[in-house]
Amino acid sequence: MPTLTDVADLIMGQSPPSLTYNESGEGLVFFQGKADFGFRHPTPRLFCNAPLKIAKPHDILMSVRAPVGPTNIADRECCIGRGLAAIRPRTIDGDFLFFNLRYIEKFIASLGSGSTFHAINKTQLGSVEVNEYNFNLPEQRMIAKVLGLVQRAMEQQERLLQFTTELKKTLLHQFFTQGLRGEPQKQIEIGLVPESWELVPLGALAKIGNGSTPKRDNEGYWKGGTIPWLNSAKIHERFISQADQFVTELAVKECHLPRVNPGSLLIAITGQGKTLGNSALVSFETCINQHLAYAQFTTPNVIPEFVLWFMQTRYEHLRSVSQAGGSTKGALTCGYLKTYPVPVPSLGEQREIADVFAALDKKEEAHEHKRQSLSDLFRTLLHQLMTAQVRVDHLDFPELQDALKAFRSCS
Repeated sequence: MPTLTDVADLIMGQSPPSLTYNESGEGLVFFQGKADFGFRHPTPRLFCNAPLKIAKPHDILMSVRAPVGPTNIADRECCIGRGLAAIRPRTIDGDFLFFNLRYIEKFIASLGSGSTFHAINKTQLGSVEVNEYNFNLPEQRMIAKVLGLVQRAMEQQERLLQFTTELKKTLLHQFFTQGLRGEPQKQIEIGLVPESWELVPLGALAKIGNGSTPKRDNEGYWKGGTIPWLNSAKIHERFISQADQFVTELAVKECHLPRVNPGSLLIAITGQGKTLGNSALVSFETCINQHLAYAQFTTPNVIPEFVLWFMQTRYEHLRSVSQAGGSTKGALTCGYLKTYPVPVPSLGEQREIADVFAALDKKEEAHEHKRQSLSDLFRTLLHQLMTAQVRVDHLDFPELQDALKAFRSCS
């Protein structure tokens, strides 16, 4: 089996002096390592007006330092730093080689060495064997075309997912400051809101409390439990439809666990990372731990989904409040949440706003499902085509046809 040096030229990157770097577009685009990698082509971040090592358009770029193995394709002439190598195909289809290297990425990573961070040198890289002999050049091109189509379909779904997520962020700000009716705004303690919206404390809309955690070493509290119990990790699901842990009736009785009604709002009142300040709705009766507060709505004048989306806009504010000192530093309290102001429009406007975000959620889920299905298909095809388990002219994947149709319809 030929090695990489048999089928391609290798150009190891070399970083120019830092004084030659710039962000103003002078000279060549400068790529330093995997951090620059986007989808099919790397994303420009820096430029260099005194390049030392240059990659040409269509060269394969490989990260050769921390981490070793990830690949991309140069879409222009560019300067490459010592974290990259440019691989310039000679006797093999370039796109086929790119996917071939993607397939053996873990093996290439295993060649890396170094006490501080892993790296691979030119000799090691050049000795990597390339699966060329199983395929003639026309078949290499067909394999690359099929894999490229699936990859572009994946990228299309990723872009649509990012667009939908950004649209949701924009509309969250717009709806909760301007409303849907184009009415004048008023300044209140939490910012601008439509003039007709009434400001109501959360405690006037819902009963608020928090839960606890039964002792783990008491089997009577957990073994054979049938009552749902949630910890703060579940808050990231936003709409919680099932529990992962269950407690017993004994735990509920002896630990005085409140039973939270379906349709209640949960708020993370402590937590590390991005947990604190997040909110979710729960669709079933459940118990919760001490790191969560619940708002069990007691009035028909609010739609729970509307309040949830409003609380999504208050995430940063709630986190800043939790860090504001005092005896509860690093946490929110139920007492504070009872006083938290919620702007309340008419039920009709609440429903319209909630419906918009429900539709956007469905679009996000659909794009994520398609992206994951395409990702699974890509991995399957990459393995079967690169190992010649399936020849490209014998492909019979209904999912592939669906992927190509979906890509063409979005193009």
